[in-house]
Amino acid sequence: MSDLVVRRVDAADRPVMERLWLMFRHDMSEFQGQLPRPDGSYRTEWLEKVLTGDPEWAGYLISVGENPVGFCFMRALQQPVHVLNAFFMVRPVRRSGLGLRAVQEVLSNHPGPCDVAFQGNNEKAVRFWQRVATEVSGDVWTHEARPIAGKPDATADLWISFKV
Repeated sequence: MSDLVVRRVDAADRPVMERLWLMFRHDMSEFQGQLPRPDGSYRTEWLEKVLTGDPEWAGYLISVGENPVGFCFMRALQQPVHVLNAFFMVRPVRRSGLGLRAVQEVLSNHPGPCDVAFQGNNEKAVRFWQRVATEVSGDVWTHEARPIAGKPDATADLWISFKV
């Protein structure tokens, strides 16, 4: 699986991005406890920001050849610290090294300070993002728990900060 393609999302990618988004939100529901809406969908405001060209957001479609295998969203693009906001890879390619390669490629387009948030109860994500931070910036990264805005009863997200 060496024919990894990482490219910016455009409006024509809406159907595939909506399908990948649904898989992502389903995966995240295990750690966030969110149920689907009555129509079977999940919240989509981040996806809409990417698909409608919000200048603070960038979405990347990750493929192996012609097969879509994931996505990565960056936000706060006009701010001093960028945020890697969402990342997803389909199960068959997880633990293959493709996710790390894809993230490194996305981050290379957004140099400077970067933050990544994830759920501490997602042990695979904890290990993955620690590895990403180490690969990108050596041992010069930090992590901390931060409360989720507007959700005082929710478990705090873990954040890793590093420089690209």
